Amino acid sequence: MTKQTTEIAVQQELNINLPANVKPEYNTMLANIKEKMPAVAQATSNFHKSHSQFMGVTLDVTAITPIRSIKHTLAEVDRTRGALQEAFINMKKKEVELKKKQRELEECTDDLDREMLEIEILELETGLTNGQNSVQGAIRKMNFFTNQYDKLMEHIGKDELTEEDYELEEARYHIMTCMKQALNSARPRGGQIDEGNLIYLFDLGINAAQAQAEVFAYLQWENKVISEGKAPEHEATVKWLEGCADKWAGCPAKFANSRGFDVFDPTSLTNVPQLEAAE
Repeated sequence: MTKQTTEIAVQQELNINLPANVKPEYNTMLANIKEKMPAVAQATSNFHKSHSQFMGVTLDVTAITPIRSIKHTLAEVDRTRGALQEAFINMKKKEVELKKKQRELEECTDDLDREMLEIEILELETGLTNGQNSVQGAIRKMNFFTNQYDKLMEHIGKDELTEEDYELEEARYHIMTCMKQALNSARPRGGQIDEGNLIYLFDLGINAAQAQAEVFAYLQWENKVISEGKAPEHEATVKWLEGCADKWAGCPAKFANSRGFDVFDPTSLTNVPQLEAAE
């Protein structure tokens, strides 16, 4: 085996790239790496995914209403599925390229050409290994979000969703999202809602003065609770947001109608129970 071939074998075993000419004093380091690499590789396999499960349901899927949460969850599943399909195709291509390089190596007689082929084979094998790690992480992520979809459907008590379900929840989602942002923007601003969310309120057909009054009242309630030595619960904020959605549920449709629009047209939807029953 040539020196170059030996170096390639070491790289394959350690799954790292080493300098072309390793000095003798690095032998101890290389032996240590070789000994510990299996445990390191095993530990590293825990992190071959973009985000943790915790981040997935707290910071990635942040929709405040159930069906929007389901929509975002399914979007994560769909994105991951697409990435898996693309990765699978790329890996199959690399496998074919690897077989072709291995065939070329068997037939090659020139020393330098053989060394180059060995390096190209190593590159392809390393790419396949790294790709497999990413695929495994993506499968775990997809399985997690698929399970979350089941839990969300159980949470809302449905076996299936329709496009109508999604459309009818939209007003509630946007009102709650707008008021969530308005409340949080007001906290460091002396209770004043920021301009961006004032515009959001206007586009939803909600009077900004009413929304501002609601925010002031809620912040005053929180301060009162704190002054009594208690801690406001996060659940109270969610209930307040739900109350805002109940109070202004009809505002977006009313404003849209005044502009000549309908916010809901069942004839432009698919999978609508009412339409199926009428046929």
